[in-house]
Amino acid sequence: MLSLIAQELGIDRTQVEATVTLLDEGNTVPFIARYRKEVTGGLDDTQLRTIEERLTYLRELEERKAAVLKAIAEQGKLTDDLRALIDGVSSKARLEDLYLPFKKRRKTKADSAREAGLEPLVDELIAEGTPDLSAFHSEGFADDKAVVEGARAILIDRFAMDADLVGELRDEMYSRGAMQASVIAGKEIEGAKFKDYFEFTEPFHTLPSHRILALLRGEAEGVLHLNLDADDDYFEGLIKRRFGLGDTRWINDAVHWGWKTKLFISAGLDTRMRLKEKAEEGALEVFKKNLRDVLLAAPAGQRATLGLDPGFRNGVKCAVVDKTGKVLATSIVYPHQPQNQWSQAVQNLAALVAEHGVDLLAVGNGTASRETEKLAGEIAGLIEQAGGKKPTPVVVSESGASVYSASALAAAEFPDMDVSLRGAVSIARRLQDPLAELVKIDPKAIGVGQYQHDVNQTALARALDNVVEDAVNAVGVDLNSASAPLLTRVAGITPALAENIVTYRDENGVFAARTALKKVPRLGPKAFQQCAGFLRITGAKNPLDASAVHPEAYPVVKKIAAATGLGVAELIGNSRVLGSLNPRDFADEQFGIPTVTDIIAELEKPGRDPRPEFKTATFKEGVEKISDLKPGMILEGTVTNVAAFGAFVDVGVHQDGLVHVSAMSDSYVDDPHKVVRSGQVVKVRVLEVDEARKRISLSLRLNDEPERKAESQKAAPRAAGPRQHKAQGGKQRGNGRRQAPAGGTMAEALKKAGFGR
Repeated sequence: MLSLIAQELGIDRTQVEATVTLLDEGNTVPFIARYRKEVTGGLDDTQLRTIEERLTYLRELEERKAAVLKAIAEQGKLTDDLRALIDGVSSKARLEDLYLPFKKRRKTKADSAREAGLEPLVDELIAEGTPDLSAFHSEGFADDKAVVEGARAILIDRFAMDADLVGELRDEMYSRGAMQASVIAGKEIEGAKFKDYFEFTEPFHTLPSHRILALLRGEAEGVLHLNLDADDDYFEGLIKRRFGLGDTRWINDAVHWGWKTKLFISAGLDTRMRLKEKAEEGALEVFKKNLRDVLLAAPAGQRATLGLDPGFRNGVKCAVVDKTGKVLATSIVYPHQPQNQWSQAVQNLAALVAEHGVDLLAVGNGTASRETEKLAGEIAGLIEQAGGKKPTPVVVSESGASVYSASALAAAEFPDMDVSLRGAVSIARRLQDPLAELVKIDPKAIGVGQYQHDVNQTALARALDNVVEDAVNAVGVDLNSASAPLLTRVAGITPALAENIVTYRDENGVFAARTALKKVPRLGPKAFQQCAGFLRITGAKNPLDASAVHPEAYPVVKKIAAATGLGVAELIGNSRVLGSLNPRDFADEQFGIPTVTDIIAELEKPGRDPRPEFKTATFKEGVEKISDLKPGMILEGTVTNVAAFGAFVDVGVHQDGLVHVSAMSDSYVDDPHKVVRSGQVVKVRVLEVDEARKRISLSLRLNDEPERKAESQKAAPRAAGPRQHKAQGGKQRGNGRRQAPAGGTMAEALKKAGFGR
């Protein structure tokens, strides 16, 4: 088991052994990744998560193996060879293939035929003999036709019970077959969003995850008919070769009948399951990468902020929060139609900004966003004219704000605040610290997924929870200001412990030292070990309590301080001294070179934040709606979502544009995440605008000319190679198969993919 995992990951078996031991001892992945590097050989959190997942799968497989062996043994049919086969199995599918002949099942026609003594007849027919069929007549098989059909049922049953054949057919079906799609008559208009798949064929093994999910959704919505295309002659020939069968009419009929009525169906079901698993895996990876990027987006920092949740008829909801996120004031103004109380709104909000020393104006990017951004700009100008410090307007994604507003968590946090105002608070806080605020929202509501409702929801929730946990622990948490939801994401802290920490803090005041955590009810030694290194205490008596140095490693720092003749406080941030140290001089049996290296790096920049520097996009003046866009424009925008086929960018017109993967670089791009990330500010060139369908085509290649767009899209597959061509779609000459069209022209690649606003 451990050797298999090591082989799959390309790492040493001892690394897997060490990791499994640590996991079995109750250690969390973030703790192992950060503080047990010398034990695991420096495995990162992604590798550790993979080991954890594979370990669970393989242990479940071992349990199933034991059950299968026991069941076969009880039947008295367990041979040494069969035991060896089962012991060597590495997949659940293969195990079930081997167990298939021994499973209890309803009586079949083949069983009845065997009981009637037709087994010898099958062997004679296979040997191409000319048996006397009348000699095999019996009750239930009273004539020649029934006897021949009974013999056929036995042979087909032999095919279906052959584990090696079933496995080979399954693999060959996936590697050689193709998915065909066609529109169901009368659904052309209703299912227009699936137009690309009305006449479609692509090999199973090249179908990307987003296309698989689109096809399955079209089928589920009753728009598409899906057919699994396979070469019958090839597969029937494979069956015959496997059993060494000849070419008689009876044999050919039995093989054809067995393939079409049994083996094709089982192989097809397995292929659909494999495609679904592949699609879900791809969708989960996209979601995980995007979520991580959003969570680790640059924080504006501790600056007083006015959150503005835009709206027309129901007004702009406003909330002022101080630098710690505490709500100072709320209001609703009606600057837009139909009330048009612009001047009053400007005066009221300018007064709030001046009164509370607001530094940032966080404008939600939903309906009326650009209009409200203008309002924020006028307020900022008014403050500047009055001699105050001009606040900075920033457009902020408000995805999930409404979900948070109506949640039990928001109700507990703001029991006396109107639901509509809670969204403004969330918008303001997520500008200050996206991570601290977004952990309060179900990750699925943050709006960075790909077909998130079509994938296994349990697997999705588990994967996203892992991403959130890893992101929170990578940044660290301020113990004296963190909310219970944020604390819950810290390694080793359960929801109950998080509530206990907050309660203890409320009753006893701020924590003066990490060691004070041990006084929190039910927070034992193991929980302290797991969480302490990820919790920070600013201004603590021991300056190491504000760093990522784990309390268990404080003796190492003391040793370093003694060797340099400096105090711990003098050592922190002293790059000259720290840069001259050799980690090997301070390593011992407990703390190896990797840990000491991390400690020295942390002392040099204590509490360093891995997130990028805060930067905002500046939307172009006069470009507020899709009709304002013109091909050739160069705009600044923010990446809102990254898919397998490209990235969506908000350029301030209430409709995200698509940068297709083929328009991201002059060189081949196999993964858009390698070029951009969610939340990144980018410059793009407008290639095409389809106002009627609300489609905007963009390019990261700023020298792309709109009139060259069609030509560049045609050329992209040839320059990028066949894999890129399949990902983009287009027509392939000579194969008669219509692929999905290139999304770089915006042609039908957006809405069905579940992206954009």
